[in-house]
Amino acid sequence: MSRQPKLSLASIVAEAAPRSARPAGAEIVALDRPGAPPAKAATLKQRARQMSIYLEPPVYDQLRDLAYSERAKMHALMLEALDLLFKQRGARSIEQVLGETPR
Repeated sequence: MSRQPKLSLASIVAEAAPRSARPAGAEIVALDRPGAPPAKAATLKQRARQMSIYLEPPVYDQLRDLAYSERAKMHALMLEALDLLFKQRGARSIEQVLGETPR
């Protein structure tokens, strides 16, 4: 038994509009053209791996309060903590691992 071909949005729209309702010369244009410049680099969410951490409520509250008082994000403070841990253990810093210069 052969599979039905996957429908594209263009084909669905083309079939939904009656032929008489379409203006003469109207066509569906593909936006993804070969040779077009590549899309911008992936976001952090797309590049990175997610890791969960479980914190006791007082520890979480203290981290949240610290982030609020420093007008920083909790994520940035966690990365700073990891950098300090790496330094204490003699490992490369996050900057060295990523090969980037600081912003």
